[in-house]
Amino acid sequence: MLVKVTINRRSFILFSSAFAGSLLTSQMFSGCGTFNTMKTVPTPSTWWMPEESEPHERTWMAFGASRKIWGTKLLPAVQDNLVTIAKSIADYEPVYMLVRESEHQLAAHKFGASVTLITCPLDDLWMRDTGPVFVKHEQGQLRGIDFNFNGWGQKQEHGLDAEVAHFVIEQIGSQEMATQLILEGGAIEVDGHGTAMITESSVLNRNRNPGMSKSQFEALLKPLLGLRKIIWLPGIRGRDITDGHIDFYARFIRPGVVVAGYEPDPTFFDHAVTKENLDILRSEMDADERQLEVLVLENPKTIRPTLATDDFAAGYINFYVVNGAVIVPEFGDDLADSRAKSILQDLYPERHIVQLNIDAIAAGGGGIHCTTQQQPRA
Repeated sequence: MLVKVTINRRSFILFSSAFAGSLLTSQMFSGCGTFNTMKTVPTPSTWWMPEESEPHERTWMAFGASRKIWGTKLLPAVQDNLVTIAKSIADYEPVYMLVRESEHQLAAHKFGASVTLITCPLDDLWMRDTGPVFVKHEQGQLRGIDFNFNGWGQKQEHGLDAEVAHFVIEQIGSQEMATQLILEGGAIEVDGHGTAMITESSVLNRNRNPGMSKSQFEALLKPLLGLRKIIWLPGIRGRDITDGHIDFYARFIRPGVVVAGYEPDPTFFDHAVTKENLDILRSEMDADERQLEVLVLENPKTIRPTLATDDFAAGYINFYVVNGAVIVPEFGDDLADSRAKSILQDLYPERHIVQLNIDAIAAGGGGIHCTTQQQPRA
């Protein structure tokens, strides 16, 4: 039996008692090590964020699910989902997995030799949002940006995860780009040629960048990522913990080509949001004045009932592009799953399309893209 559920993306899991000490924790705890990372300020037009399909050096992930956040029932299944994702990616590129010291033995047993384990204190598993965003220089150097993760606007305990970006940058021996902006990796989608898509709700928000105007935000972000144009979608505030990250709404395939999610059921709140997104994107041009070609990935009509919740993230847009493959979820809706696979195969003809059951992570409102962060090849 399959059921239809509301699509909320990442679960709005709040732990007020845990968070009460998170600000103190973030001040007291030095994070994943002693950081001597040198911070630099970008020079306009010399640095850019590569599009995800460009070659990767490796993928970073975090074996960070905890019973406190995920609960006793979901925890083992979430951990197994992380193993499935990591091993699938490892068939195509190296995976570096952060893991708590107390869980290193468990992780070593689950992952075997398929991934490289690195000990680091963690709050949760969302490496897309806690890890660094990488940029490249026109001469080939790689730098990492720490976008000052604050628990999606102080919504969840994050004292340890606030240090993850620093730690990863130090691990690869790179320098850190300085910024005052507060946002997450899932809030940014780029084509690697000067155009980005961002939702207003997730960055122009008093819980991230209070009082900042759109023009002020653009003036700070564009030189960091090598952008010439930002396409703004409205997003939606307060319906999920991320306030509507772009990586659950629209993705670049290549310059000028976008795939966007669509919820066809008019009784769902995401129907109006995704319909408006399509209207906006179809009217937009990129930084080089190309009219966007917009393709659509419809959400599944049904999902497996075992882990169904009101927060279940049943959409295909949160896929992850790796060297030689695209890692995408399947939800047990045979028609929708096969349609999504076919569309993505047409869009990525040189890559394998690998579909995975990640129902436990989806039950927490997240997806494959949320658990990963690519390190571009320098």
